[in-house]
Amino acid sequence: MKVVVCGTGFGRWYARAVRSMPGYELAGIVCRGSAFSRRYARELGVPCHTAVDQLPGGVDLACVVVGSAVSGGAGSEVARSLLAKGIPVLQEHPVRPDELAATVRVAADNGVWYQLNPFYRHLAPIRRFVAAADRLRCTRPPLFVDASAPIQLLYPLIDLLGRALGGFRPWQLDVLPAGDGPFRLVHGVLAGVPLTLRVQNQLHPGDPDNHALMWHRVTIGVESGTLALADTHGPVLWTTRLHAPRDADHRLRHTGPGTEQLDQPATVVLPGTQPPPTLRDVVERWWPAGIVAAVEDFVAHRTSGDSLLDHARHDLAAGRVWQDLTDRLGRPEPILPAPPRPVEVGLL
Repeated sequence: MKVVVCGTGFGRWYARAVRSMPGYELAGIVCRGSAFSRRYARELGVPCHTAVDQLPGGVDLACVVVGSAVSGGAGSEVARSLLAKGIPVLQEHPVRPDELAATVRVAADNGVWYQLNPFYRHLAPIRRFVAAADRLRCTRPPLFVDASAPIQLLYPLIDLLGRALGGFRPWQLDVLPAGDGPFRLVHGVLAGVPLTLRVQNQLHPGDPDNHALMWHRVTIGVESGTLALADTHGPVLWTTRLHAPRDADHRLRHTGPGTEQLDQPATVVLPGTQPPPTLRDVVERWWPAGIVAAVEDFVAHRTSGDSLLDHARHDLAAGRVWQDLTDRLGRPEPILPAPPRPVEVGLL
């Protein structure tokens, strides 16, 4: 498959991922023509195109890794131009639901496959968390969800929660009045499950990709314990709920018949969970691997005969929840912090 990548910011990770995939060829870069982008294309040994109309025939997939309207970019316009040329498109998040619906319509009108990529859903720890949540839901209805994320990762958090809970409806989210500290508190329900959400609604205007105090953290509680995603990059934890029987005098017992569950580990890392990576591993190995998974997922759906509109339904619903919540949160507070100082973990 011949693939072009639009954008040379995060698009560099897409280019790296595509070049690692057997049977795939990075066929070009589409960019605005900056000196960096032209040099980068030369380093990769691929053509540098400054307009969609310059693309040759035979392109099988375009990865649009350009900001959409929510960040002041033209990513969705680029995606629609590619679709109008009959080129399938995988577009990086976030995209407002009205933009997404318009792009899906263009894809459907031209008989071309289009897919949004919330990206993080394809990382191994999040896939493991969602799979565990699916199995848990079959026998243990969720009692509550507790989650945290920075504003720049809120869309993929909503996507993750919808997948872990089996949908979004019914949902109602209310933002509490702002107080001191970096977080806004959100209470409500998602998929009918009580939800408490903390959002760091702050951004460095000149460095929006940095200065998040944490990434995704999610805990789903059931009557037997809690399933937790400790961080975007894992690990995934199961914590058994502590419960001990009482004797005839109503005192807690911790020995004898009926106390066998106390022999279970208090918390375990789920089987199949990879060890926590270094941050260098995250950016150099895990992110490209996530993009490889996203491209493979795209190709699988494109060739499966699935309905494009049915496939887009989850992403459209996630977008509506996300836009409603960001509207309620309001404009992020601008912050200008210094880079964080490393901590010597061995001293803790």
